[in-house]
Amino acid sequence: MNLQFVVDGLLAGSMIGLGAIGVTLTYSILRFSNFAHGDFMAWGAYATLAVVGAIGAMFGKIAPMAPLSFGWPLIAAVIVGMAITGLLALLLDMMLFARLRAKGQAIIVVMASFGASMALRSLLEFIFSSRPTYFSRAIQIAMPVGFGIRVTPDQIALLLLTAVLVLGVHLLMTRTQTGRSMQALSQNAALARIVGIDVAKIVRVTWIIGGALACVAGVMIGILIQIRPFMGFDMLLPMFAAAILGGIGSVPGAVLGGLIIGMAEAGAVQLVGAEWRAAVSFIILMSVLFVRPIGLFGVRER
Repeated sequence: MNLQFVVDGLLAGSMIGLGAIGVTLTYSILRFSNFAHGDFMAWGAYATLAVVGAIGAMFGKIAPMAPLSFGWPLIAAVIVGMAITGLLALLLDMMLFARLRAKGQAIIVVMASFGASMALRSLLEFIFSSRPTYFSRAIQIAMPVGFGIRVTPDQIALLLLTAVLVLGVHLLMTRTQTGRSMQALSQNAALARIVGIDVAKIVRVTWIIGGALACVAGVMIGILIQIRPFMGFDMLLPMFAAAILGGIGSVPGAVLGGLIIGMAEAGAVQLVGAEWRAAVSFIILMSVLFVRPIGLFGVRER
């Protein structure tokens, strides 16, 4: 049996999981579903592409780092893109979401995130057009690793990058004072304020982390597939499914949920056809939630 869908599922799950971390943190701390989060992926990818272009204009054509399809300009551009996307998320909160949260009606903030999503997407189309673009058009030769599985160097590098980022976020959440404050705020906001936690700082950190990880997920999509304004919107439902499946507020849960959704979608394409891709993943989601409504790693609120 050809097990190529396993690699495809892991890659898709990595992208979904990185995006779902921002979704689950935003919901657990700020108590609203940010439907503009998918567009942070697209903005991160385009910001990184713009920085790559700027580096190319300054230094000329730079050869990729064999055997990868990209070189140090993309690595440097990703770091800048993460900062830009984190600041974009923070700016959007300061200008829009924070003011609406102060009015105390969550549904208004959710509807505002819908509007922000459309505005961000339309602005990308206006600036860059709707035509797909690419970080590199180089063709990589996939290496056979057995059981009908073939992987490219780019795919291996991106899977390793995902593992490093997830480990870094997990250590931040469990080993630092900021991470522990984020967990405390997500579990009981009123008590967190009473014990002196700087809520404004935690909110800022949440937006920056979510935006930065969304940028990396968008760049991964751009490297493996293509870059287009709707790329983040297409990932929105799988990201929310992963966050819910893993348990709201749980970083490992969001990543595991993303891997489950990614594997389910890839398996559906392999076994029953691409038209069932989304349906199979949501059947799994509903099945798990019927058994454990709080998700795999969710904690009941006290």
